[in-house]
Order: sequence, then C-alpha cells, then structure tokens
Amino acid sequence: MTGDAASEPTLDVGALPVPSAGLSRRRQAVAALVLVLGLPSLTVVLVDHRSPASLATPVLLVLSLVVVVALIGGLRVALPAAVIGGLTLNWFFTAPYGTFAVDSSEALVVLAVYLGVAVAVSYVVDLAARRTAEAVRARAGARALATLAGAALDEQQTLPDLLERVRQVFGMRQVQLLESTAGGAPVVAAEVLVDAQPDPDEVELQVPAGPHLVLSVRGPALFAADRRVLASFAGAAASALQGRRLAEGASAARELQAADRMRTALLAAVGHDLRTPLSGIKAAVSSLRQQDVRWTDDEERELLQTVEESADKLQALVANLLDASRLQAGVVHVDARPLGMDEVVGRVLLGLAPPDRRRVVVDVDERLPEVAADAGLLERALANVVDNALRHAPVGTNVLVRAAVTEGGVMCEVVDHGRGVPAHAREQVFAPFQRLGDRTPGGVGLGLAVARGFTEAMGGSLTPHDTPSGGLTMRLTLPLVEVPR
Repeated sequence: MTGDAASEPTLDVGALPVPSAGLSRRRQAVAALVLVLGLPSLTVVLVDHRSPASLATPVLLVLSLVVVVALIGGLRVALPAAVIGGLTLNWFFTAPYGTFAVDSSEALVVLAVYLGVAVAVSYVVDLAARRTAEAVRARAGARALATLAGAALDEQQTLPDLLERVRQVFGMRQVQLLESTAGGAPVVAAEVLVDAQPDPDEVELQVPAGPHLVLSVRGPALFAADRRVLASFAGAAASALQGRRLAEGASAARELQAADRMRTALLAAVGHDLRTPLSGIKAAVSSLRQQDVRWTDDEERELLQTVEESADKLQALVANLLDASRLQAGVVHVDARPLGMDEVVGRVLLGLAPPDRRRVVVDVDERLPEVAADAGLLERALANVVDNALRHAPVGTNVLVRAAVTEGGVMCEVVDHGRGVPAHAREQVFAPFQRLGDRTPGGVGLGLAVARGFTEAMGGSLTPHDTPSGGLTMRLTLPLVEVPR
C-alpha cells in the first residue's frame, strides 16, 4: 500500500460479502453432479418396474430429485433439471415408450403438474438464497457503519485509517479524498492505494463528502444499498479531515504559545542576569579610569578581579544560551570517542575559579573504564552540574565529585549538602529558565537543562537523587566504550 496510509497499521475490519445473484457456483456444480448421477440411476431402477397404468411413482421420485437439486443449486440448475426430468419421464415412462408422444390426456396433465411444481420449488429456493445473501450483506454494512460511532476523528492518523477501512470493506483498489480548489483540478487530501494491476471491470465512483470534498473509489461496482453505506463513510472522512486540520492548528498555536513563553522567560531572566555583570564591569572600569583617584595595588587587583569574574559570568551565560538554542533546534553534533572520566573531571576543575576549586573534593579512580562520549559536550555538562552544586551548597561546605562503574556504563555523581530539591520538583529543575521557584540568585536556569540535553545526546542520563545526609546528588551516567568482538 502507498499514500498517506502506507505506514499505518492494517485495520482488522471485515469486508462486505461478495455480491451474489443466488447460490454459489460451487453449490451449483454439486447440484449438477447430483442431477447427472441421480437421474440416470433412478431411471435404470424404475424402468424395470414401469407400468402404463401408473405414472405416479416415477413422477414423485423424479420430482423429489429435482427438489433436492433445487435446494442445493438453486434456479439455474433446477430449471434445466425440471425440463430434463420431464423429458425423461415422457421418454421412458409415458406410453408409447421411446417417443415424446403422449397417448392419454391424464399423462399429459401429470407431466404438466410435475413441471409446474418443479419450476415453482426452484424459484422459491433461489429467491430465498437471494434474500439471505442480501441480509448478510446488509448486516455487514451495518457493522461497518457501527465502527464509525464514537470514533475519535480528531486524531492525526484517523483519516488514512478511515480510508483504509473503506478500501477493505468494499474491496476497492484505490480510495481518495479529493478537495476542490478555487482555480484548478481537485487535489488529493488523503489516499490509500493497493499496489495491484487495475481490473478491466473496475469502475470509478465519486460520492460527495462535504463542502468542496468528494470521496473517490476505484474497484468493483456497488449496489444501491452499498452506496448509501459509502456515503456515510464519506461524511466521516470529511469530519476526520476537519478534525486533523483543527488538531494541526491547535498544535501550531501551542508551539507559538510555548515560544512566546520562552521569549518572555528569556527576557525576564536575561534582563537581570546580563545587567548585573555588565554593571560590575562598567563600575570597575570606570573606577580604574578615574584620573583624580589614586588606587592602591590591592584595590586595583580587586577591581580587575571584579571585571574578570563578571566577564566569566557573561561568558557562561552566553554559552548556555547558545547551547540551549542548539538543543532546541536539534543541531547538536556528537563526536563520541573513548574518554576517561578522571580526565574530564580534571578539565572541569581547571575551569573553576580558585575559591570554587578548593571546595570540590574529587574521588575518581583513573583506572575506571573509558566511556563513549564527546569531550566538549561532556565537559560542558559536568561543569554545569558542578557549578549548580557549588551555588546551592552552603558556604563552608564542600562538593563531592565521585565516579564508579555501574551496569553498562560509568556513573559520575556530584554531591552537595544544600537544601535539596523536593521529589515533586525534580524534573522542574531541568526546564529552561527555572531556578527552584525562580528566586535563587545567579544564573538563568539553563545550566541543568543544557547538561541533561548534552548527556542524553551522548546516549546517557542525568537524574537527581537525595543526598543521604541532606542535599542533592546529581547522577550522570554514560555508556562504556564498546569492545570489538
């Protein structure tokens, strides 16, 4: 199958029974066989006991055989059987024997009654077979319509599923929902198609489905009752198309709303966090440029340190903003190579300011197996986690960085003894521009979001846990390097 439903699962919907003008060809063949074998056998048995005075027994027996043939094969076989049976009775059992002449009017009446009864029985049996086939097909159509009741027509996949249901129920090769345009040919809104050669006898049928919509099917011809069922499916297809477009519009509106919220949060967060270091840099540089003030060496070092620290904050802020935009756009490139966790932790420590570096206690064995990771992304992720722990750990306490082998990878934990994070708010800390109630000073709430994004891009995980003695433990896990077999 191709078209919109090419990748959709096949629906378990029963097709309508094949249209029938009576009993099946198989039953007709069986009835013909019964006639071919039964009538000669019956004639051979009765010929030895025939009597010109009694025609009742052969007539009743042959009539019984015709009734059996009619019950099995219907009108198409029963009518020839009645005629052949009448000719057999005339030839073998009506005087003079061996001719089609009839001497007595009584025998002529008997043959006429026989033929009338045989034809009537054949017609009744065939009519009953037709009515039964029509009833079965009507029930199948009702079941097909019942499947439309309560359907969730606002789902994206419902329209192709519905067209596939039409194709299966009516045995079609192609089903299309066409939408007319203002100045051109109708366009295909949705389609299902079976990869098969067109049948020479197939027909195209179009049913109105709503304003500017037509349901077009190609396949076998349909009865009037089937077309009414198809019209109901056409209306459901129009509703499904409308539901899909409403869902697409709602999704686009949600994306715009999310982007607007992100922009508002960015302006609110960055507006403060950019202004603070810029103000520090401006104040320090302006002070150093004053000609009427003589600064001591210690004062100059302090002002320059303020400039450096403020510039580092700006650099970290811009880096996180750029990283967050890369993650949101899905353009993070991962160059996974074998890395030692001790090497990455060492580079993270070198990037810290000396006061922060002295607060970090490292317990990472250099003999740990290597992980498959991108050096730059892993260093950035781990640096953000360590920075977050240092900002939330109480003054005078240390942050522990330790690593160990876990199932299928290496686990690096960053442990602080701060206030911790309630269980219900743990996922919130990974949302951009969130800082545990947006009241914690420093940072725009992007560090952990970027850290988790980079870690997951490398096939790892970053999860928060309680520190047993109080605080938060961030657990970063990465897969081991695969050893060639």
